[in-house]
Amino acid sequence: MSLDQALTDAMKTMPDCVAAGYVDMSSGMLLGVSTLDSHPQEVLDLVAAATADMFQGPTVTQIEDAFNKSRGGKKGDQSYFQELLVFSENLIHVFLRTQQYPDHVIAFVTRKSANIGMVLVKSRMAVAGITDAV
Repeated sequence: MSLDQALTDAMKTMPDCVAAGYVDMSSGMLLGVSTLDSHPQEVLDLVAAATADMFQGPTVTQIEDAFNKSRGGKKGDQSYFQELLVFSENLIHVFLRTQQYPDHVIAFVTRKSANIGMVLVKSRMAVAGITDAV
């Protein structure tokens, strides 16, 4: 199954889902996307960049390095930020770092009216099927 198809299939299981994307933070690229509406490529490129900033921005890496050091590890040993949830005016954005590919993040966007518990459960359930398509 293609990555885009896996994202589309995951969207169908999620309440009020309007978009799903797959970001490779090491390259800064959006590797797959499925949306109900069309969006300019510039906007999609910004989603990939913003996702990388949220998980690997300089302040985030400083926090992670401090945690690693305080626990006897070294710089870059572990990424502590695994999931991020962002509420915008009309939407819920869920970002999940994959276990299989730690530099990859799956993003789901749902309407704000969606049940947040169901959105989180369905997002987590979709990860394995999506990473299998990579």
